[in-house]
Amino acid sequence: MSTPRHAPLLIVEDDLSLQKQLKWSLDRFESVVADDVASAVLQFRRHTPAVVTMDLGLPPDRDSVTEGFKCLEKLLELDPTAKVIVLTGQNDQDNALRAIRMGAYDFLAKPVDPDVLALTVERAYRLYELQQENRRLQMQQNSDVFSGLVTRDPGMQKICRMIERVAPSDATVLLLGESGTGKELLAQGLHDASRRKGRFVAINCAAIPETLLESELFGYEKGAFTGATKTTIGKIETANGGTLMLDEIGDLPMPLQAKLLRFLQERVVERVGGRQEIPIDVRVIGATHQDLKSKITSGEFREDLYYRLAEIVVDIPPLRDRLGDAVLLAQSFLRRFATEQRRGSLSLSDDAMRRIQAYAWPGNVRELQNLLRRAVIMADGAQVTGDDLGLPALDDADAPEQSFDLRTVREKAEREAVVTVLARTRGNVLKAAEMLGVSRPTLYDLMERLQIK
Repeated sequence: MSTPRHAPLLIVEDDLSLQKQLKWSLDRFESVVADDVASAVLQFRRHTPAVVTMDLGLPPDRDSVTEGFKCLEKLLELDPTAKVIVLTGQNDQDNALRAIRMGAYDFLAKPVDPDVLALTVERAYRLYELQQENRRLQMQQNSDVFSGLVTRDPGMQKICRMIERVAPSDATVLLLGESGTGKELLAQGLHDASRRKGRFVAINCAAIPETLLESELFGYEKGAFTGATKTTIGKIETANGGTLMLDEIGDLPMPLQAKLLRFLQERVVERVGGRQEIPIDVRVIGATHQDLKSKITSGEFREDLYYRLAEIVVDIPPLRDRLGDAVLLAQSFLRRFATEQRRGSLSLSDDAMRRIQAYAWPGNVRELQNLLRRAVIMADGAQVTGDDLGLPALDDADAPEQSFDLRTVREKAEREAVVTVLARTRGNVLKAAEMLGVSRPTLYDLMERLQIK
């Protein structure tokens, strides 16, 4: 088996002659060596090994396994996915089992048969590579469902997981959020994750005059009204077998609310001027920036329709409340628009990123997108500056009320630092680790602990 260059074997053994024997017997693998806890941790940080062979009896006290367990704990803390093979004495089964409980992959008793050791190492590599491939495929599957969604905010990631769980069902979903927060993008992701065979059809209820909206939704028969020269199916029929998104449903006129309610209850439509009931199989997604409960109180929206639509309610946070997403989205839009405008490689200046982070974004993602498109066209140099963006210069703001619980403060500071740096480095973990002053395995471990994907 040929070992990947980026995933070497680490041999931790304090006996130099035995260390050489192990390295020689495992010469088919690219390997590095260490003889104590400090050097093992250093080599682990430097080379990020996939597999480790480790003697539990390490200096300064070779007769005790304390240092060995300390080394095992530190290595697995740096990378829990690493496969550690522990080498123990013949009568040391209790410590070997303790090492397995701590997370070691396997154990072998000394003297070790070279062929058995080589086979164990090879199997550890295969398992490591299979697990890495599985993680890659899972990430690819998630990114396929929400291919247009760029986020590292925990709230938005929670919404994505919620939508993935809801997608296989036929539940009606109501998306609530300010204009420009990406409701249609999430609705498209919901449709894609549902694996429905029909089309995704979206209609803006506020953009079509009330006199035309009924025929647009339900269709009409030939001769139903002046100008109806042929039978035309509506948006609901067009989405049969797929998903219908009713955007700005808070602006739906009251007469149409009653007709939509009947459709949601009976799942049949009658075209304007028609008498035939047509069965429809469609997933309905409503979306609005308005407070529907207030509209119910004022008599502008039917309460029974609200509860039909609100089987699953998703509250989408505004961009200003998404941790690190403004800079991350700006980087994504910059790359896209630079490619479209044939501007080559453009980047954001530090001042531009600081202004993006500080701005409140009342127009949300749509405002950011338009601003970046304009900045790509207007920028003179290879960098988009704060002035190119047209965002206000930074002023000192009132300090927010702080929590003095050290664990809360530390976790919040770590999360903000990691998310901000990942956004600035466009998700490059190696560069992010360098900026944060930690090793790449430490950053991966930190991201897992803080649930940053």
